[in-house]
Amino acid sequence: MKSMKKLAAVLVASVALTMGVAGVALAAKIAIIGGMNSDQFWNKIKKGVDDARTVVEANGGSVDYLRMQSYDNFAADAAEIIRTAISQRPDGIAVPDWVFESQDPAIKEAVAAGIKVILFNAGTMDKAKELGAINYIGSDEYIAGFAGGEQLLKLGAKRGVCINTLPGTANIEARCKGMIDAMTKGGAKAEQLPLPSTAFGDPVAISEAIKAYLLEENDIDGALTIGAGEADAAAIGIEMAGKIETVRLGSFDFNEATLTRIKDGKQAFAIDQQPYLQSLLAVTLLASHIDFGTALPTMPILTGPGIIDSANVDATIAGVKVGAR
Repeated sequence: MKSMKKLAAVLVASVALTMGVAGVALAAKIAIIGGMNSDQFWNKIKKGVDDARTVVEANGGSVDYLRMQSYDNFAADAAEIIRTAISQRPDGIAVPDWVFESQDPAIKEAVAAGIKVILFNAGTMDKAKELGAINYIGSDEYIAGFAGGEQLLKLGAKRGVCINTLPGTANIEARCKGMIDAMTKGGAKAEQLPLPSTAFGDPVAISEAIKAYLLEENDIDGALTIGAGEADAAAIGIEMAGKIETVRLGSFDFNEATLTRIKDGKQAFAIDQQPYLQSLLAVTLLASHIDFGTALPTMPILTGPGIIDSANVDATIAGVKVGAR
């Protein structure tokens, strides 16, 4: 309840800030970094970027959205795109800190250059403080993973697996660790299935790997994927293995297919981090901080986790239809 009140306060503050101050024009030049165009999750982020851009541009500023071109060389490319943003001399950068080892030096370069930084989507408040960023906006990935593990326990799972198609990335590792810790604490077993990063975005590779794993590890009865696309592939892999009736499937994030499966009883739940809010708040709060010196005492600003299951899937579908989810 306290976290919901804090989020409500943040949203009220954000709306007030985006309305601007009479007679004062925003002039912040913002760069925001995100994932590939083909990645549906990051298209939800883009909606938040686009809505925030409208406000910033109306007040004299600008927003440039820099997107990863591929995930084949993820760690190095994630650092390089930050340096590309720095070269454009923005006033502020909003960036997910996916891979600490490669990205942290680049983020420190941005801060050293006098650029204000907000971490969003991936990272922690401790990491933001360490790097000199002004805040972290997103989900606490460990807490979210723990919630996923608890949900599998509630569904009766005795042995779960976290399917990781981006092994080594800090936020994904935290998700899997949270899920494993929750199930272990609850007296069940859990483990991680790391797949090559080249499998990310390759549904055939993912579904085949999951099928083979489930046929070999016959007592797996709970599975959690790191994203909605992976859940689409996992559902196929589970079906090919003949495990629809015995393996409870959960996922981080969701798409229309996810919601359809939940409604039809073919997927148990999804963990929602509200990506639209992450980018909307990151851009507007960063612009306001740069131009007006504003800051929020709420640190971090958490946008999740929330559980979508059969109890609230219809309301979520309604939100999707009007662009709110």
